[in-house]
Amino acid sequence: MQRLQNILQNPKIGLIFMIPGKSETLRISGTATIVRDAALRDSMSIKNRSPALAIVVNVEEVFFHCSKCVIRSKLWQEDHWPSLKGLPNLAETMVDAGKLELSTSEMHEIVKKDERERLY
Repeated sequence: MQRLQNILQNPKIGLIFMIPGKSETLRISGTATIVRDAALRDSMSIKNRSPALAIVVNVEEVFFHCSKCVIRSKLWQEDHWPSLKGLPNLAETMVDAGKLELSTSEMHEIVKKDERERLY
């Protein structure tokens, strides 16, 4: 799958875990491996659909980060979020960046259908 090409080229991975309302974060770094193990994939099944592949992370470092940056950013305070006015939505970005011959409304319908039918 093209989306996993970066892991094949460079298996180094970094993950940051954020929980809404919680100001501390957890950062994990290590190496990633793409696997096809059926039992592992089946353990991740949602609505009787298992992923085609799984990513296993060999953890090398784990850090808790203090909450200062999250508190200062007011990340969980919706009234402090910046306006999204003027920013393109996903459909507009895909049509523009991909130079697609679809209208943004057609792409928007494809995105919404994908969310409904392929999310799980």
